[in-house]
Amino acid sequence: MELSSILMIVGIIVIILSLFLKDKSVQVEKDVEDLSINIYQETNALKRRIKLLEEELLVEPNFQVKHPEVDKSDPFTSFQKVAAQVKTGQSSYTQSSVKSEKNTKPINGILVSQVLALNNQGLSIDEISKLSTLSHAQIQSILANGGKQ
Repeated sequence: MELSSILMIVGIIVIILSLFLKDKSVQVEKDVEDLSINIYQETNALKRRIKLLEEELLVEPNFQVKHPEVDKSDPFTSFQKVAAQVKTGQSSYTQSSVKSEKNTKPINGILVSQVLALNNQGLSIDEISKLSTLSHAQIQSILANGGKQ
């Protein structure tokens, strides 16, 4: 037998064997696809958790409005009392009392860094106040102190 006929017979045998052997690349592709789907799902779950944490940190949880005591016996006189309190500024839920309560609480570090970053971007105090939950006075004190409390 010649060398060329031996090589031809060996080639045919190898081709026939390759048809019967299991292709492992299909299994590897499936494993990679499953892994990428798992990573995508975990990434989305982490993003949702981070978003929830950011929302919780930016909201003041103990903020409550005090309601005036109302006399249930005569609604008209109780309305007059509340109206008189609002006129004279003695109401327990006037804007100034809400601001003074906010100013006494320590400001969260994330809010401080947010205010400083927004100021570095060139935003005005009004714009920063709209984007954050802080008052003008709080933002001015943060900027004056350079973020130190």
